[in-house]
Amino acid sequence: MNRLPPVTSLAAGTSGWGFFLCAQKEVRPSRSGDLFVSLALQDRTGLLSGKIFNEVDRYRDEFDEGDFVKAQGRIDLFKDSLQIIVERIRRVNPGQDAADGFREEECILSADRPIDEMWDELQGLVRSMTNPYLRTLVERVTAGHEARLRVWPAAQLVHHAYRAGFLEHVLSVSHVALGLARHYRADADLVLTGAVLHDIGKLQELDYDRSIGYSREGNLVGHIALGLIMVRDAMAGVAGFPDVLRTQVEHLIVSHHGSREFGSPVVPMTVEAMIVSAADDLDAKLNQVQRAIAAADPDGEFTSYQKRLGRVLWKGNGDR
Repeated sequence: MNRLPPVTSLAAGTSGWGFFLCAQKEVRPSRSGDLFVSLALQDRTGLLSGKIFNEVDRYRDEFDEGDFVKAQGRIDLFKDSLQIIVERIRRVNPGQDAADGFREEECILSADRPIDEMWDELQGLVRSMTNPYLRTLVERVTAGHEARLRVWPAAQLVHHAYRAGFLEHVLSVSHVALGLARHYRADADLVLTGAVLHDIGKLQELDYDRSIGYSREGNLVGHIALGLIMVRDAMAGVAGFPDVLRTQVEHLIVSHHGSREFGSPVVPMTVEAMIVSAADDLDAKLNQVQRAIAAADPDGEFTSYQKRLGRVLWKGNGDR
């Protein structure tokens, strides 16, 4: 049996085997009451849902969520989305499977751009800041959390939910927000501070090794409150940080979700906060759009209905 292509190149009707990271695993009852195993398998290009209908008792203990696995099965189309019906699956044996091409890095969903390149770009943006208090603040936070900033995802499922997704998201929001700041004559340094730090609490909200989960603090406190605490502590370490500027920065953190309905304690009340919130929302939505189009059945003109976006998406005419 042939090796399957990368997740984003799969097509319905093909069969084969591949190496994946098991990102999620759950035993569920079907409508008839029979148990099956529901899976989320990933490689560096995308996420693939999977189901095991046979030998459920065996496979419930054969591997765990967070394991690298070798899976064999057929690719089906279910509700306009591709899935793999797994026939055989086991934990990877690194020594044995390396001969067949197993590489951990090929099984971890990752940003397209190299991490070092993105990190250097972020440092260049920070060096461009002219307000000494804001530049020192952002330098302290980014330097103090560099290890996580380089690799952390931006979310568990919704957007930029992959290795270095946080850094990719921060850079995208920064560039969009700075363009808006120039157009609306806003404080560019304040806008950049918000773009870089608005989600900083996710470094504590999310647990990330091979797969993504929520920490105890993430479940009980949430990233907005965690981010406020982190940034407030960092500002306290910057000598002479102005009180009014401190309040403006804190407002960027607590208002970036845009409305109380979406979890912000307050709505944006400054031009800079409105810009950061708008850029954050736009980048999150467009990341979902791009990922949905990339994962869609290549034979269809439209994607399946995207519940979070409330629409189907046209995949274009192939000219782009």
